[in-house]
Amino acid sequence: MTETVDITVEFTGGLEMLFDNVSKHSVSLAKDADDGKPPTVGYLVKYICNDLMKDSRKELFVLNGNVRPGILVLINDSDWELEGEDKYELATKDTILFVSTLHGG
Repeated sequence: MTETVDITVEFTGGLEMLFDNVSKHSVSLAKDADDGKPPTVGYLVKYICNDLMKDSRKELFVLNGNVRPGILVLINDSDWELEGEDKYELATKDTILFVSTLHGG
């Protein structure tokens, strides 16, 4: 049986509309999901776009393969910039929160 990393992924600030208006997702990734390496937040972003996102407007979430400017990413309530951004290796029970800071006017 494959060992997994079980995490929670949450979307707020309007991002949940890209995910069938579901703001909280339980995600289980293989411990070697990223070409034999542990999954990182960068891997998770690709996974989210390919497997979780129901909306075709992926550009509202990613731009040039990176999380779009204006989207705050928190890893266990800490700004991802303090945790190594997309290189952070995911661990079981991590909570990754994506918050859109962009609002229509």
